[in-house]
Amino acid sequence: MTLALEPQPAPLPAPQPAPPYDLAAVRAEFPILSRVVRGKPLIYLDNSASTQKPRAVLAAITGCYEEFYSNVHRGVHELSMRSTQAHEDARARIARFLNAPSSDEVVFVRGTTEALNLVAWSYGRTVVGAGDRVVVTALEHHSNLVPWQLLCEERGAELAVAPIDDRGELILPELERLLDEPGRPVRIVAAAHVSNALGTVLPIRLLADLAHRAGAVLVVDGAQSAPHMAVDVQALGCDFFAFSGHKVYGPSGIGALWGRAELLAGMPPWQGGGGMIAAVRYSGTTFAPPPQRFEAGTPAIEAALGLAAALDFLDEIGRERVAAWEGELLARATELLSEIPGLRLVGTARDKAAVVSFVLEGVHPHDVATILDGEGIAVRAGHHCAQPLMGRLGVPALTRASFGLYNTLEEVEALAAGLRRVRQVLLGDS
Repeated sequence: MTLALEPQPAPLPAPQPAPPYDLAAVRAEFPILSRVVRGKPLIYLDNSASTQKPRAVLAAITGCYEEFYSNVHRGVHELSMRSTQAHEDARARIARFLNAPSSDEVVFVRGTTEALNLVAWSYGRTVVGAGDRVVVTALEHHSNLVPWQLLCEERGAELAVAPIDDRGELILPELERLLDEPGRPVRIVAAAHVSNALGTVLPIRLLADLAHRAGAVLVVDGAQSAPHMAVDVQALGCDFFAFSGHKVYGPSGIGALWGRAELLAGMPPWQGGGGMIAAVRYSGTTFAPPPQRFEAGTPAIEAALGLAAALDFLDEIGRERVAAWEGELLARATELLSEIPGLRLVGTARDKAAVVSFVLEGVHPHDVATILDGEGIAVRAGHHCAQPLMGRLGVPALTRASFGLYNTLEEVEALAAGLRRVRQVLLGDS
């Protein structure tokens, strides 16, 4: 008797190595990088403040204006319907970028600052009362500090600050103490995913678990993480997440707030006007459900489309590959800058994004940035909208070089050479 043999599945193809990072092709997508500044090729190292824009973003904005621009929602003519569809497609694109469960959890805002204010003034007012506590970290940008200060002042609550160590890392036992102190119920924990001033990456999943154990929600300022790494709000476990378009290679004046559906549903509107209503009567108004409830007035239609194009561009390159390349830039910058006499790196966390902040002994950061500008190198100098953090670090200001997906190792070397030039000009080094 002959036994019938089960058909065997075809062998899986061998995994192919990822193609090399095509830096030249990436840079070719950014017209501004061909600019000459002060007679020298532009070296743009101010990406934590704002990133430059690829051709895909420029094309999306121009295409909107040239082909179908019209106001969104409620219009029945073709241009309005096309514009509305594109706008809602952009919302869905953001949801996918964040791995949000639903696009109805994505609220368009002007940027991270507006998103955090929205949470403070809408959600915060519903849960924070006298004697309650809001916890932030010592790493926060003013936009994730001042709104909570104002809320606590209004509600008679306490703003508590979780401290950091000298490396710029969060001191977790101190955070846990603030969360667990008897008689001080914590309602909100607000933290940056990545510090804009130091590049420190915070352990958001752990913070979410600690906040939830204390009965609080976690609000994440993701302005600096969205450009540098994959973001999955479900895996992070946070309750709100905000980011800005202009930091993720998209337009200015646009950003997004993601919030858990059940939290958004219970939040009152914070601005009134057209677009956020279901019915208006002189006796009162019935508001639209989220996300429209929080989007009063005509939105930044073309900017939303530009943001969606930026997210497409970033994902086509691959966020993991971007993170790996920026890690190489950070490692080389750390190596070269550590060799410069009198230069002290500030912010040496074990887990950090591609940001190097430093002080140069005997030279004010503004003078450092001015001389570097003469070399065609754009960096940022000042308190980086983090004045309390500067106080903790014992410095009035820092010089910051922040890298993006289009920066090169040669530009890192030019930065180091430029800093040696600063020492020559201002300190008389030979």
